[in-house]
Amino acid sequence: MTTVSVAVPRKGRPLEAVLERLADRAGATDVADRISSTLRYEKAIAKGNQSADADVYDRLAAYSDVSEPTEPEYSLLRDDRDGMPRRVVFDSVTIPTDEGAVRLVGREEPFRALRKHEFALGFDSADLVLEEVVELRSDPLGDLSAVNERIDPMDTDVRIRTGLGDTVYHTLLATPDVAPPNRSLDRSFVAEYTGSLCISPRYERLVEAVLGTDALDGVEFTYPEASQTEELAVANAGMGVYLTVTGSTAREHGLVVGESLFPSETVLLENDVERTDETDAVASLLAGEDIDTELALA
Repeated sequence: MTTVSVAVPRKGRPLEAVLERLADRAGATDVADRISSTLRYEKAIAKGNQSADADVYDRLAAYSDVSEPTEPEYSLLRDDRDGMPRRVVFDSVTIPTDEGAVRLVGREEPFRALRKHEFALGFDSADLVLEEVVELRSDPLGDLSAVNERIDPMDTDVRIRTGLGDTVYHTLLATPDVAPPNRSLDRSFVAEYTGSLCISPRYERLVEAVLGTDALDGVEFTYPEASQTEELAVANAGMGVYLTVTGSTAREHGLVVGESLFPSETVLLENDVERTDETDAVASLLAGEDIDTELALA
């Protein structure tokens, strides 16, 4: 049986979205649930919300089965929290499917692994595509097809195939005194706005892409201080762009929730140069019209 390797994140929401998709398409519910449960438990330990009797090395040995590819393996990484504790993260597992065996391989940066031609297929956040390779233009980014159209073929051979539907949104937020009283808080308002716009430093290029560079004339990016919550930072700036699910937390802080600018979603990525009949078959298995993807801009 042919085995196709697929780069995936080592932890977090994007990895869980991939596991859920394979559970649905390949009947791998048991192994997917076990991996997700293990990583949630280890995250709780790393955050100090859970205690463990065994040390991290004993837990790693107990979780990993190196003798059987269809059983998951895990690795250790230094977490970026205070003290940089060691954290158990996903390493690999092989899942049999009707299109051959799919070997999920954990990578810190799956998108970059595809850019370096280490894999033909991979999953990562759509945010990283916008942050790294999408061309900035005066007009705002349109939709999923426009993302691929704005990738310079001289820069990378990687393209987005589809999203997985695990959507949270980069959303416009503003204080009531800054938000327009008789119109929507949307891109058109930003184009007329002058002043501070609070964002995360890592999303600077993404915000420029989804708003368009013309709309940001007269706008100054500001960033949260280390001790600030995102909502407080936006309130101090007057307006900002941050990830929201329903916007309820922002509203609790007195903020007006405006337009959803871009869906932050896990996406299936393909390196066109590395494609084969086998990888195409796996990509078709993992994609599909049944996915409720929101990868489009209003």
